[in-house]
Amino acid sequence: MSETSPRLRAALDSVPTYKPGRPAASAGTGGPACKLSSNENPYPPLPGVLDEAVAAARSFNRYPDMACSELTAELADRFGVPAEHVATGTGSVGVAQQLLQATSGPGDEVVYAWRSFEAYPIITRISGATPVEVPLTPGEVHDLDAMAEAVTDRTRLVFVCNPNNPTGTAVRREELERFLDRVPSDVLVVLDEAYREFVRDPQVPDGVELYRDRPNVAVLRTFSKAYGLAGLRVGFAIAHEPVAAALRKTAVPFGVSQMAQDAAVASLRAEEALMVRVEQLVGERTRVREALLGQGWTVEDTQANFVWLRLGEKTSDFAAACERAGVVVRPFPGEGVRVTIGETEGNDIFLRTAEEFRKAL
Repeated sequence: MSETSPRLRAALDSVPTYKPGRPAASAGTGGPACKLSSNENPYPPLPGVLDEAVAAARSFNRYPDMACSELTAELADRFGVPAEHVATGTGSVGVAQQLLQATSGPGDEVVYAWRSFEAYPIITRISGATPVEVPLTPGEVHDLDAMAEAVTDRTRLVFVCNPNNPTGTAVRREELERFLDRVPSDVLVVLDEAYREFVRDPQVPDGVELYRDRPNVAVLRTFSKAYGLAGLRVGFAIAHEPVAAALRKTAVPFGVSQMAQDAAVASLRAEEALMVRVEQLVGERTRVREALLGQGWTVEDTQANFVWLRLGEKTSDFAAACERAGVVVRPFPGEGVRVTIGETEGNDIFLRTAEEFRKAL
């Protein structure tokens, strides 16, 4: 037997592994019971959604609708855009990877803030492109002026995560429009709005409104967060026809299951119930942040469904303290922790742990 291994792309040597939020331990194990490490919706599926998914499961011996026709039509109607401007994929990160496949390869550059969504450097390197990471401001917000300066003739794509994961901060309309005006028209700007439903700052723009008269702007959205379909993997982009057409070309055939499609359609039709749940989460977000501020923590305003604590070298110690107390949070070693707004019980355990940890500093 030959000892020679298959030749793989050298670009993979620099690709980090995506680290998902750790799950909570099963009941009876004595481990953490509450998971605040992934930005999931703690509520069960919206009314009627589970029924649609179960009905679709009865025919999973058949391929799904590859064009996601009903979902595309529903999204086009919901956002007031042409159906030709909608493209679906396996979560917004799947669509983001398709955008990179369509725009960027060896010799090209992709600009994004850092720290931001952990998948950006991974999918950029997988495409063979070079990541250009621009540090956040001291207030944990995108430094759009510095990002504009980082754009060169090699830049093919720019990610703007708004609100930003993991800091929760958001850029506002005036500065974002000024940034878009500075970016060359042949560079694609991707407004990653996975947490759009949680935004309450009226000065944070809706990317769909910005895209309408800007052919080089694409907007990413997902059903994984507010809609609570994280386990079904369905996201979408709204972009002008050349970009949307490229997304359809780079999509994995039949990538979005019929269960995901039907559940997403049902979720869109249950938006009244959705917004009640989102308001409850936003209220709990406010309570958690105000409690942390009262304890003496610096917590930037968050427009997402999580809070961010900049802990530096204390990050791993804090995450361990939370785990001992019964909650799992998402540490970024040497930087900070992101804590999802979950059930009240888990949030309270986190707050008690944060208070005790703060007193010991």
